[in-house]
Amino acid sequence: AALARLVTEAAAEAVASGGRFTLGLSGGSLVALLARELPPALRAAPEAEPERWLVAFCDERLVPPEHPESTGGAYRVRGGGAGQREASLGLHQFLPVCP
Repeated sequence: AALARLVTEAAAEAVASGGRFTLGLSGGSLVALLARELPPALRAAPEAEPERWLVAFCDERLVPPEHPESTGGAYRVRGGGAGQREASLGLHQFLPVCP
C-alpha cells in the first residue's frame, strides 16, 4: 500500500502543477502489487486524476503482448494496474512497445 500511496501522491503533485503524470513501470511482482494496491489508493486520492497519466514500460521484452514474457501484456491482463472503473487507466494511456 505504501508504494501505491507514494505513486498517487506524486501523481497528485504533478497534476496540481498543471501537468500530466508520467510513470515508468517494470514487470515481475510489481504487476500484481499495483493491480491490487493502486485502485484503492486512487479512490482515496481523486486529485491524482488517473486520466492524466501516461505509462511506459521500462523493461518490456520485444515480444507480442500475448506472450507470457510481455510486461505490457501482464498489465493488460491485470487491468492496467487499476481495475475499478472510477479509478482506472485506459489502454490508450500506455505507451506500447511494438516488436
